[in-house]
Amino acid sequence: MKSTLSLIVVFASGISALPASAAVPILAGSQNLSQKEQLGQQLFFDTNLSQPAGQACSTCHNPSTAFTDADKSKPTSKGVISGLFGNRNTPTAMYAAYSPAFHFDRSSGLYIGGQFLDGRASTLADQAKGPFVNPIEMANTNAAMVVNKVKIASYASLFNTVYGAGALNNTTQAYNRIADAIAAFERSPVLNRFSSKYDFYLFGKAKLTTQERRGLTIFEAGNKGNCAACHPNRPINGTPPLFTDHSYDNLGAPKNPENPFYNLASQFNPDGAYFVDLGLGGSLDMPSEDGKIKVPTLRNVAVTAPYMHNGYFKTLRGVVEFYSNRDLKRRCRNSLTTEVNARAQNCWPSAETQANVNHTELGSLKLSAQEIDDLVAFLNTLSDGYKTDSPWRYKAP
Repeated sequence: MKSTLSLIVVFASGISALPASAAVPILAGSQNLSQKEQLGQQLFFDTNLSQPAGQACSTCHNPSTAFTDADKSKPTSKGVISGLFGNRNTPTAMYAAYSPAFHFDRSSGLYIGGQFLDGRASTLADQAKGPFVNPIEMANTNAAMVVNKVKIASYASLFNTVYGAGALNNTTQAYNRIADAIAAFERSPVLNRFSSKYDFYLFGKAKLTTQERRGLTIFEAGNKGNCAACHPNRPINGTPPLFTDHSYDNLGAPKNPENPFYNLASQFNPDGAYFVDLGLGGSLDMPSEDGKIKVPTLRNVAVTAPYMHNGYFKTLRGVVEFYSNRDLKRRCRNSLTTEVNARAQNCWPSAETQANVNHTELGSLKLSAQEIDDLVAFLNTLSDGYKTDSPWRYKAP
């Protein structure tokens, strides 16, 4: 269903800019979407579903930056109401469909899966319901407000086609169906492309450069980067690697003094500048999990800056340096030192949440400057769009 607004083509690389006025762009992988996936796409890009109108799911999950926030002027995303900002960096929506439902894995003793950086939504559909009624994001008062907007949308007839006549009559059912359709779109090939250079390398259709091969060796080596321990890079049961184990970890990331959330009114942030993001521990009200944040996919990591849950790091190289020497450098005198100043002063600030910091797998890797460059070069091979079409047969999550 065409929008009355202009359409653009977002190429497989996902780098072309998406104008704010474009409701439904033409996206790589969208050629054969089911009707439910098409409906989900309409909902995902509809800027009329916020209060006031002006913000869609795609505002913070823009295809031009691998479905993260394309506005890099702030480390966290702004809401539809001027002056409001979230407390966390927007994660990519790409490959989120592969995250299992949130659960505790007894064999590993870890919490696994779920959605949001703190796992507070068990499934993709659960997650889709949240931003609509979050007062800092899309700011609808309740689900009924969202449903009423969908009732008068140009795609309301498609909604009834997918879910049956009168599908929007019951507010609770309709809101669940809205989330279900968005989740269906997020499971589609549009957000699950598997078209990076590394995918083609695994398929035998591309060769890594000498530097990229060195970076891959560092990525896998247990006595070097050891990145594959949390970001496995091999296919599993026919599915290309997802570069995450879906677990939660406290990497020791500092507070971000540039986070605009600290300056919000007390009704939105009662702790003000003293706010501490407890991550999974806050979601579960479980101190043993304080500071743990969901391990992200590294797919498209080169185009999804800033990094960490609060956007502390502006550069990928900065993240790798931190992983390498976090525990080897002195602590900055000021715990609110920015990344730029910390690197200039040859120090790192203390962790935002000092409990449960992972000192076993990172922090003292002692990578050389060349090894850091090599690892960053490899991470750049994980961006989708190396070629227009993926060699993989898409496997729905």
